[in-house]
Amino acid sequence: MSEIPAKATESKDPSGGASAADAGAAATGASRRAWGAGGPVGGDAIRDATRETTRDTMGDPVHDTTRDTAQDRARDVTGDPMWQSSPPGSIYDYIKVASFSIGPDGLVDQWSLRAEKIFGIPAARAVGMDPIEAFIDPDLRERGQRKMAEILDGREWTGVVPFRVREPEPGEEGRREGLAEVYVMPTRTEEGERAAVCIVVDVRTLRQMETDLAASQAIFGQSPFGFLLIDTELRVRRANQRFASIYGGDVDDHRGRGVYDYLRSPEAERVSATLRRVLETGDSITDMHITGFVPGSDERRHWSVNLYRVHSGTGRPIGVAWLALDITARRAAAREAAAARRNLALLNEAGSRIGNSLDLETTARELLDVVVPGFCDLATVDLYQGLLAGDETPPGLADGSAELRRVAFASAVSDAPFAGGQEPVSVGAVHHFPFNSPCADALRTARAQFVPAEDNGAIQSTLAVPMVAHDTVVGLAQFSRTKGSEPFGERDRSLAWELAARAAVCIDNARLYRREHERALILQRSLLPPGDPEASGLDIACRYLPGNAATEVGGDWFDVIELPGNRTALVVGDVMGRGLRAAVAMGELRTAVRTLALLDLEPAEVLSALDEIARGLGTPGGVQQATRAARQPRDADLSEVYLATCIYAVYDSVTRRCTFANAGHLPPVLVEPGEDALMLDVPPGMPLGVGGEPFEEVEVELPEGSLLALYTDGLVESRDHPLDEGLQAFVGALRDPSQQLEDVCDHVLSTLDTHHGEDDIALLMARVQGLPADSVGDWTLPREPRSVGRAREYTRTQLTAWGLEPLIDTTELLVSELVTNALRYGEGEIRLRLLLDRMLVCEVWDAGLVQPRRRRARDTDEGGRGLQLVGLLSAAWGSRRTPRGKTVWFELPLPDAGTVLADPAEALLSLF
Repeated sequence: MSEIPAKATESKDPSGGASAADAGAAATGASRRAWGAGGPVGGDAIRDATRETTRDTMGDPVHDTTRDTAQDRARDVTGDPMWQSSPPGSIYDYIKVASFSIGPDGLVDQWSLRAEKIFGIPAARAVGMDPIEAFIDPDLRERGQRKMAEILDGREWTGVVPFRVREPEPGEEGRREGLAEVYVMPTRTEEGERAAVCIVVDVRTLRQMETDLAASQAIFGQSPFGFLLIDTELRVRRANQRFASIYGGDVDDHRGRGVYDYLRSPEAERVSATLRRVLETGDSITDMHITGFVPGSDERRHWSVNLYRVHSGTGRPIGVAWLALDITARRAAAREAAAARRNLALLNEAGSRIGNSLDLETTARELLDVVVPGFCDLATVDLYQGLLAGDETPPGLADGSAELRRVAFASAVSDAPFAGGQEPVSVGAVHHFPFNSPCADALRTARAQFVPAEDNGAIQSTLAVPMVAHDTVVGLAQFSRTKGSEPFGERDRSLAWELAARAAVCIDNARLYRREHERALILQRSLLPPGDPEASGLDIACRYLPGNAATEVGGDWFDVIELPGNRTALVVGDVMGRGLRAAVAMGELRTAVRTLALLDLEPAEVLSALDEIARGLGTPGGVQQATRAARQPRDADLSEVYLATCIYAVYDSVTRRCTFANAGHLPPVLVEPGEDALMLDVPPGMPLGVGGEPFEEVEVELPEGSLLALYTDGLVESRDHPLDEGLQAFVGALRDPSQQLEDVCDHVLSTLDTHHGEDDIALLMARVQGLPADSVGDWTLPREPRSVGRAREYTRTQLTAWGLEPLIDTTELLVSELVTNALRYGEGEIRLRLLLDRMLVCEVWDAGLVQPRRRRARDTDEGGRGLQLVGLLSAAWGSRRTPRGKTVWFELPLPDAGTVLADPAEALLSLF
């Protein structure tokens, strides 16, 4: 009974039973009726059912059930589809089609392996079972018996039948219920008895497969991604419409193509290796980026590809699914965003790093530190030499032909020269660009230019960017990238312009600051005595040092002013604050001090007048407004007042007495021979500009050979130590006053170097050398006419003793005029004093308060020409107040001084 189906299919006699072709045709009709509206699955299911029927009934005598070689696949495509086995991954891996036969007695007499899998009953138990009793529900068995009788009578039957499976035995597989599509074909045994062959398909599997295939077809066909199914030979088995729309042609045109048909080496090699790895390992690849080109376009495209291995229903790997998304636009957007972030980062870094110094070269190097290597590989900065020298509009500035100086260079690669044919220029060298070069054009037009790269050179892209600040081109910055880097684009040009502009503003600010600073230094130096000044009876040495930073001018000053009567005014002051404002205030105060000193006022009077002037510097109305305000209660902000400290001392070389007045300054230091240095007890007073308090005077006699030191607080004050410590260190450094003053100054500065802060330092040191007694002639004359002749006699005798015979006539004439005026207009006794030092000084003292006034006498006047004569014959003359009257004086140069004296006779005649 088990051989009936095979024999029936091999029978060629129509009267002997149905052949295999008949069985296939019947299966086709049955499947069409069973599937009805089964959609695109129906045709494949029919063919697969036919093949499965043939395999189950005939044992597939032509081919094996599995083949993996390329030759077998070629036969699958070109051979007879009726006599070939299904390829791996075919529909038979998913649709389990089974067959069994029923004998004339209505019992199962043949049971296939697929039937065992579907029903879960081994053939040993299935053969001999009544299928109606075994699988049909009790309420349908009567109908089933009628159908079975009709089938055994020779009628075909197709239908969907629910079936029930008994409980499986231990170790058996099975289902409790199911729904089967059954196609029953009548046949006959060798004895001529009626029998039947049944083909069974699990309907639920078919329906699920139909749904899955429909969904798969929709996803594959409607997916917005490029979808490929690549077989184990890395050939395209199927492509969707999206992929075909990108690479052209129909979807069928891509079947059989390989990776090298779409990608170039070495990208194709990388992708092929990845596909093989996915096939071998089964590991999925997510978001693999692939770069290539599409037909008819030179634009580089980018795709994100996901790869995963695909298996058949039996678990056999049949290929790789390729899911690709074009990310060219996204990649470009990401690159734009990355470039924007990079540019913002560069601009932010430039804002924080460029301009921290007011030095031109430092600012240029800060720009290059930002751009190399973050923006370019090589960079230089050239600035106009004329602007660096202080010229506002150097020649050639407009046409770009002016000379430039290279102030900075940076390289991340090598010291290779820039493109454009120019010779290498070292830092600090002065050069100019050819008139027709891109660099000169950039300077002329104030626009960034692309510089062509030289053939076979290391530079592939260069930007020449003018550095524009306040509508003025101050220089040129060049940025270059070497071969292998991405060439400059428009976005890079905009960024380079912004970077250069920021640096240009800082450089221009530094240039302007340097110019103003140099002018301020010139102003400040011009207000200080040139070299070591000379004074009667004093050996003087001085030092002025700016602060450590050397970036600002200050308000420290010192001065040595020669006064009549072999006296000298020593001044040291310090305007509070720094910068040009303090330097200008210092200049005004220094000028005022010199003016007040020439009026021969007492030291306290000088400081009182300076105080009013200082308050006037901070008042719009000047000194008068400040004076009025000082007499009224005021709530002015002291920050608007120019505050300064000052010490003013007047030394008389005849008496070796020095009178001090102090306005908030540090006390002077005196070092006597053989004694330790000490700070003189001079009342400190209030700083200049505060007002409201009188100043006191202190008179000190200075021993011969003693050392007097005046200084500013920058020498002794620092943030690192208290002021008292600095003062003690200064006093301790003055232990040996016998040294040369220059050496003493150097020793003090080197010793106190650790205490030197950022303030300026002014140091004035004077060694006392009194005027010898034999260089002074002093007489008191009674108030009578004979004193005029006596004065001439004293003068002649003293000049003869000093060996100054050439000065006797002139001196007698001038002394006679001054004594005569004292008798006529003065009061009390008359005092005559002659002093011999670098000049011959003659002084006439009296108790009168009326100051002599020089006037121009008319031709008819008999007098009024005495002071005119004094002015004509003397080198200088004047008058000053004294505590008990006034003093009128004149000076004559010594004969060996090289000065030609005026002839008294000619001077007298010139007055008429």
